[in-house]
Amino acid sequence: MNFLQTILGGGQGAENDYDDFIHRYEQGLPHEGYSDEEVINRYRQVSRQLPDYIYQESAQEAFNRMSPQERMQLGQYLREQTRQQNLDFIDKNQDGIDDRLQDSNYLARATGRLHQRQPDLLGSMSGGNAFNPLLKGAMAGIAALAVKKLMEGGRSQGQYGNIRPASEDPYGDPADYGQYGNIRPASEDPYGDPADYGQYGNIHPASEDPYGDPGDSQRRW
Repeated sequence: MNFLQTILGGGQGAENDYDDFIHRYEQGLPHEGYSDEEVINRYRQVSRQLPDYIYQESAQEAFNRMSPQERMQLGQYLREQTRQQNLDFIDKNQDGIDDRLQDSNYLARATGRLHQRQPDLLGSMSGGNAFNPLLKGAMAGIAALAVKKLMEGGRSQGQYGNIRPASEDPYGDPADYGQYGNIRPASEDPYGDPADYGQYGNIHPASEDPYGDPGDSQRRW
């Protein structure tokens, strides 16, 4: 079972259900289109199992959909809530105001650090009668965008990884492995991409190859 199936609980029905959730998030206002309970449940289901980098990337994308003022308001709300739990949400000047909170990247890093320290923290802030709409939109966005990333990766990924230009592949050109020499970036390989040999066309630099690195494709040539 792959990582996406672990999160969704398996089955095409679960994937279709999340497709619908993602569509609702992307088509409407971030905090509308779903109940408080649905957002809380989906966020908890997804966020608890995400690698830190996917959580932070998803948070940044969700915050990008907010205005600078909304990001500031959300950051201030998170700071107030974390102080009640004796957690530190960065305040550079110790004055209750930090202009960096308007930056989606900074806010995502700060939120990601909180999540690493206490994974259920945002979920615990959603209880009671007043679910902050900015927090609700952020939680919905993190869950929706993280699953979207995993779905897109799963649909395009073969057993060797995602297909990408060989010049962008940190693992280099497979012609450089083992008996062929040291591993180097494929864009620096004067022998080009082995997928270009013989029936596959003329030899040329792998960085110019629109088919990418065969190590990234679903089958080897």
